[in-house]
Amino acid sequence: MSDLKTNLKRAEKYLARFAQNGVLNHINGQAVPADDGETFTTISPVDLQPLAEVAHGKASDIDKAAQAAAAAFKGWSETDPKDRAAILHRIADGIEARAEEIAFTECMDTGQALRFMSKAAIRSAVNFRFFADKAVEARDGKSLYAPNQLNVTSRKPIGPVGIITPWNTPFMLSTWKIAPAIACGCTVVHKPAEFSPLTARLLIEIAEEAGLPPGVWNLVNGMGEDAGKALTEHPAIKAIGFVGEGATGSHIMRQASATLKRFHFELGGKNPVIVFPDADLERAADAAVFMIYSLNGERCTSSSRLLVHESIYDDFTAKVAKKAKNITVGHPLDPNTTVGPLIHPVHEDKVNSYINLATEEGATIAAGGFKPDGLGKGCYIAPTLFTNATNDMRIAREEIFGPVLTAIPFTDEAHALDMANDTEYGLTGYIWTSDVTRALRFSDALEAGMIWVNSENTRHLPAPFGGAKASGIGRDGGDWSFDFYMETKNIAFAMSDHKIPKLGG
Repeated sequence: MSDLKTNLKRAEKYLARFAQNGVLNHINGQAVPADDGETFTTISPVDLQPLAEVAHGKASDIDKAAQAAAAAFKGWSETDPKDRAAILHRIADGIEARAEEIAFTECMDTGQALRFMSKAAIRSAVNFRFFADKAVEARDGKSLYAPNQLNVTSRKPIGPVGIITPWNTPFMLSTWKIAPAIACGCTVVHKPAEFSPLTARLLIEIAEEAGLPPGVWNLVNGMGEDAGKALTEHPAIKAIGFVGEGATGSHIMRQASATLKRFHFELGGKNPVIVFPDADLERAADAAVFMIYSLNGERCTSSSRLLVHESIYDDFTAKVAKKAKNITVGHPLDPNTTVGPLIHPVHEDKVNSYINLATEEGATIAAGGFKPDGLGKGCYIAPTLFTNATNDMRIAREEIFGPVLTAIPFTDEAHALDMANDTEYGLTGYIWTSDVTRALRFSDALEAGMIWVNSENTRHLPAPFGGAKASGIGRDGGDWSFDFYMETKNIAFAMSDHKIPKLGG
């Protein structure tokens, strides 16, 4: 990677188009302003300076986008899967060709460090290629034999779907949701988060330049209370895929109840990493640090609770604190930066409120807990570690969604399991032990949708991704994504002239 000065010049070039032209909606193949001409300003968390004026879509804009998606559905759903796959591969080509532009734009829009965003852009292309290759099998089903009967299942795309994506790593998460939807033949209305709308605009441009027909993918910017509400309530939209907070997920379900939509929710987490004394402690410390401080801690799968056996608690937390203090906080385009600014001043205030709360609750701030000097007005917070905490503290129970880790000691395996499960969330868990039997036993009892043993979060795209309890509904990944976006049909064929019950004669 180039130095910060060079990267800033490149970013200025990429951002100039947004500053000059704003960020428009995209409906039925056309870049359009909001119906009423209203806009909102998006700012960079780096320095709080405006990046662009963004079209503020509302119900009428969503209605036009939903109608466009509905009109395009028949043609797209009946397109040969091989042709759909070819378009998805060309979208991947376009993402790779513009990977630097995507990464630099995302860095300035979200505050995420370039060392992670450069990889996220490439990972987004991988998402499209993965689902492109699966498109040809999307409608495949099973043959199920019964006495004198053959059942044959197949799947068909459900129809136009609404995708609501979050502000953390928005480009990659948009591809993770949208690629399988269009691969299987659905059409899409996408509402990105208002805090980070820029790269959604790049993504839909790349898609249509790759040959995606107009109306298959539509983009409407706006707020949850107007554009989001209209999308979840619209009768033409058959399903909602949402990534965000649990309270918002519940609200979406209430709003959409009249239209009986299908939901896939990836919601919050307060994910435990459990470290036993027989673990490789250096690797465990590196993994715990990576999973909470990478991506500024703004990730649903972050290991935000550190449960450590009491016999190694002091030494292990001292090791984690040392690593946290050595992490470089800085401008996201600086290649030396690991932790950049948080997404927005509103979120910075939220994270800081938990740092203040930790002291009130009696925890110790073993690392961080302050705004680093010399970084200007941006939303910077140093990587923070709370020790001497208990599982009943709010800092151990509520999702902070920042570079903040709460460390809690446990006495034995049963105690660790009780604390790990004593949460409303159930997204992920991380277990560190050299005892294979304990790893199997503990992972079986841990209430989480995804568990990694002796590993950080390393994703395998065919594997299911999703949470239990208040962490979500449904699964992404592999064939699970197609199950969400498609309706399964069963056809039963009689294989003999079986006896039919006679009524009325």
